Amino acid sequence: MHPISDRYVEDYAALDPIVATFQGIIGHDDQLPDLSPDGHLARAELAAGALRAMAAAEPADDAERTAKAVFAERIGLEVELHDAGLPAAALNVIESPPQIIRQVFDLMPADTEEHWAAIAARLTAVPDALAGYRTSLLHSADRGVVSALRQVERTAEQCDVWSGVNGGTSFFTTLVAAADGVDDVLRAELEAGAQAASKAYAALATFLREEVAPRAPIEDAVGAERYRLWSRLYLGAEIDLAEAYEWGWAEFTRLETEMRQVSGRISAGGSPAEAAAQLDADPRYRLSGQRALVEWMQRLSDQALADLRDVHFEIPDELMRLDCRIAPPGGSVGAYYTSPTDNFGRPGTMWWSVPADREEFLTWRETSTVYHEGAPGHHLQVATAVYESARLNRFQRLLAWVPGYGEGWALYAERLMREFGYLDDDGDLLGMLDAHLFRAARVIIDIGMHLKLPIPAGTGFHEGETWTPELGLEFMITRTLTEPVYARDEVDRYLGWPGQAPAYKLGERLWLAARDGVRARHGAEFDLKRFHMDALRMGPMGLDTLKERLATL
Repeated sequence: MHPISDRYVEDYAALDPIVATFQGIIGHDDQLPDLSPDGHLARAELAAGALRAMAAAEPADDAERTAKAVFAERIGLEVELHDAGLPAAALNVIESPPQIIRQVFDLMPADTEEHWAAIAARLTAVPDALAGYRTSLLHSADRGVVSALRQVERTAEQCDVWSGVNGGTSFFTTLVAAADGVDDVLRAELEAGAQAASKAYAALATFLREEVAPRAPIEDAVGAERYRLWSRLYLGAEIDLAEAYEWGWAEFTRLETEMRQVSGRISAGGSPAEAAAQLDADPRYRLSGQRALVEWMQRLSDQALADLRDVHFEIPDELMRLDCRIAPPGGSVGAYYTSPTDNFGRPGTMWWSVPADREEFLTWRETSTVYHEGAPGHHLQVATAVYESARLNRFQRLLAWVPGYGEGWALYAERLMREFGYLDDDGDLLGMLDAHLFRAARVIIDIGMHLKLPIPAGTGFHEGETWTPELGLEFMITRTLTEPVYARDEVDRYLGWPGQAPAYKLGERLWLAARDGVRARHGAEFDLKRFHMDALRMGPMGLDTLKERLATL
């Protein structure tokens, strides 16, 4: 099992050099993937061949049985997605080729002339990569697979920012301006590459508006059939969507009730909105400047790692470094995490994407987010899997990411920090509760909008009406404490990334149920630290597989 998995990682890295860079697989940093129909076919054929080889192999022990189950579930879905024509048509505001090509440059080392030569080569490859992407989009459109107009228009706007055509400086120009100590020949190559990449992104924006937009449906909802496929990809499980929608409302109501209780303590009987306004005006929770935000993130992350080590988790030295950075402008706002490389030469990194002109930040809204992205959230989970090379093959460590598993753990990690006493301040607690309310709202809105479900009676919000993007935005702004700029990005995200947003809360639900199950089986002998370490060392997997494996603890 493990040799098949390891070989697949190497072969896939050669076909998708962006994934290679994200996962620290050396030898591909000067390249970009073939995003044409031929490139997608090559990756699909690799997946199908590896799947056949895995099906024919017999596991020798429990570790290999788990490895086989993880590989078959993940790669089987990749084959299904290709057969449905979805990877070639990928276009959304957060996780499609335009965003990923730009983001990969954030993770490239830039310390030596050799590093800058790789950057120059990859910049030079951007026009061909985007040309192949344009061909795939047209090929897909001919087959009736086109993203909604909202995604086309918003992505074109992102391309405007990154190319600099909107009056700003091109991302790529800013990137190469930081090249110090390179010779004149390499500098000329970098500048030419940056200019070519900028022009390619400007051309992509024009192409999206002129050739894709006229063929894009106005309808945002993808419908039940396609939604179920995406949901399986992001959860690693097939769920009852009607039950999940109903549970989302129940969880939302539970959290809303507790938020009112906490708000009443903050604002003497006031509403969550009144409590939020009071906290926003409190200088204790205010940071001025993006540098101050980074320093606060880093300080909180470092303290969490130091406090959790040996007390609640076993954390090796390699995991004790977590870098915090501001993401380049242009993408969707919010925080995200990128994993360390296999040898920990590049550390895990927490990125915060904020509007370029924003200089004021409120810590009470974001304290639990730091724990979500850092420790004990994504960093501890992802980096632990990377570290477990003696237990897990390279596919399990590097390519088996499942949002239901990962985002579910990160949301569970926020709850853990409350249990550990790190959110006793009512301001920070209100922020954490709103973050969870926000994720419960995602379950409701994402499923509701894509399946066009009715809003139930008794909810106090447009009862009986069918969900629309406009109602989704109104719900986020009026029933959570989400700032409007974030709320608009969120609704665009749900509509372009169907099935991903509910993975947070639905994954957290499984982690909590699994912990309760292990505690019930072990009684007084239950050890929370051991449960967490046993679970994390299993590595990422779909929720159905995770449920089976956690039931054995």
